[in-house]
Amino acid sequence: MSAVAAAPKPGLVFFHSDLSGNCRRVEGFLAQVLQRRHNHRTFTLYRVDQAERPDLAERFGIVELPTLVVVEAKKVSAKLEKPRGCREIESFLSPWLR
Repeated sequence: MSAVAAAPKPGLVFFHSDLSGNCRRVEGFLAQVLQRRHNHRTFTLYRVDQAERPDLAERFGIVELPTLVVVEAKKVSAKLEKPRGCREIESFLSPWLR
């Protein structure tokens, strides 16, 4: 088995609020992007409700909701605050998408 095949998947952390309509829209956009490009297994997806885990939100420096964070090798590789649609999410995730 090669080192590339054994490399762990990057984490995609979706910081959101269950009370926010915009967060629900962005979650739908994210699902569309991952399904359209057949990349639903590219990331290990973590949904974090900011109200339930304020400690994680603080640790990641989350100021705006929703926010997407890509984590590789226990380090933040990229962060996108308040994405506005599928194109923006797809562009943000493009380094990891096929």
